[in-house]
Amino acid sequence: MDPPTGPSSRPYDYDLLVIGGGSGGLAVAKEAAWLRKKVLILDLAAPSPRGTKRELGGASLNMDSIRKFLQQASLLGTAVQDSQKYGWRMKEPVCHCWSELVEAVQQQVKTRSVELKRELKRCGVFHLKARGEVVAAHTVEVTEENGGKRRLTAETIVIATGDEPQYLGIPGDRDYCLTSEDLLSLPHPPGRTLVVGGSAEGLECAGFLFGLGLPVTIMLQPDLLPGFDQKMAQKIENHMFVTGVEFLYHCSLTKVEQTEVRSEDVLSGASATTPEQGSRGRLRVTFISKEGQTKQEDFDTVLLAVGRKASTRDIGLECVGVKCSQDTGRILVNELDETSVAHIYAIGSVQHGRPSTTGLSVHAGTLLARRLYRGDSILCDYISVPTVVLTPLEYAACGLCEEKANLTFGEASVEVYHSHYWPLEWELPARNKNTCYVKVICHIPDNERVVGLHVMGPNAGDIVQGFVVAMKCGLTKGQLDATVGIHPGSAQVLSSLTQTQRISEALMMRGNC
Repeated sequence: MDPPTGPSSRPYDYDLLVIGGGSGGLAVAKEAAWLRKKVLILDLAAPSPRGTKRELGGASLNMDSIRKFLQQASLLGTAVQDSQKYGWRMKEPVCHCWSELVEAVQQQVKTRSVELKRELKRCGVFHLKARGEVVAAHTVEVTEENGGKRRLTAETIVIATGDEPQYLGIPGDRDYCLTSEDLLSLPHPPGRTLVVGGSAEGLECAGFLFGLGLPVTIMLQPDLLPGFDQKMAQKIENHMFVTGVEFLYHCSLTKVEQTEVRSEDVLSGASATTPEQGSRGRLRVTFISKEGQTKQEDFDTVLLAVGRKASTRDIGLECVGVKCSQDTGRILVNELDETSVAHIYAIGSVQHGRPSTTGLSVHAGTLLARRLYRGDSILCDYISVPTVVLTPLEYAACGLCEEKANLTFGEASVEVYHSHYWPLEWELPARNKNTCYVKVICHIPDNERVVGLHVMGPNAGDIVQGFVVAMKCGLTKGQLDATVGIHPGSAQVLSSLTQTQRISEALMMRGNC
């Protein structure tokens, strides 16, 4: 819904003005509008360096959908292989069509953006495709697509501009490298791909491409799944390595350049392995090994997944005194999601030192609007936050990782129950029996309260989601043991854990395992 243009009789043009159309910004805007407040949301994100346009919904909302679509594409390829053990026979060889996948996903993202605009209109939220820059305490300068400028005032301002992929600042990174948001802008399959970075989005992209039959190499720069449970991260790495993904360890990328164009390097949209007429160049990467040696390798695509930075530049925060972290550029907020300026709030991945997921942003945005306009006092819980990594073997968690639990409570006060499990549907295809894994982290002095729950296996996110409510209610190991499991089903393993990590490690030390 377009905003009104005439003069306002109110002290401010709007009760609430939201800069940024990400998941958190949309949530606070819609909830405030339902509470009969006059709300404007500004959303005009610059395209990526490769020209990929960003739709309404922000990187988190749109990329989450894309991540799930790409994971499903990969899993369907595995399911086709497994289907033979279940008696299915294909009349023709099965191949993957990259161009059809790209077209379908891009169309779905555009459709979702249109639906979001309709939803804003139904809620009564005014939406303007424009940039916003705070120029005074309650004043925002609005720059529209055509370059036109005007100033609007609001009683409350919410910053929800999200974040964007980070680059390395080396020769050729912006010219020749992709990020996860550019991946589906390719008209052809990526071919042999180097994924730089061990972040969640890096592992997800690597797993998806490998699942389509493409050769993939991961350069861990600097760490594997930073911020996640490191023992779980190692298990994900082991699974990907065993299935065929290559890894480069302790290497530093220094340059990316395009070599001569060769028509035979182009891969068909109809198959991941079929050459076709056409031309595009290969990329030569230069990197330094752990030993200090300079090496070079050629790839068809280089995808950067070295982290994300907050989109807080050039929106006027310093003009009104909003404090940001000097290291990350993310905004410092208190428990009310309020910045250093009383009437300016921040939601989502622009916040410093807090986890960032789409679900968390939506929840925090909704609670913020209710505190502002309904008198609620409920604060957002930034500790028991469920999250999922959509690698081919999915990983989901809620609460503390093992390292954080040991640091918080002391190793002697923490008990870790764990087990491998074998999903029933994996038995006929005879997939690896010791791949899927769960662990429950308990605080011993607090009646073995569950402070962390981790699952690696099919549909891990859906499994963990069901235990999030129980953890919010103070779930203990005794209550977990008293729960009746559903058979046949993978989640039942969580209600029958008896082996502790201490015992397992002791047995391994004695050579009894």
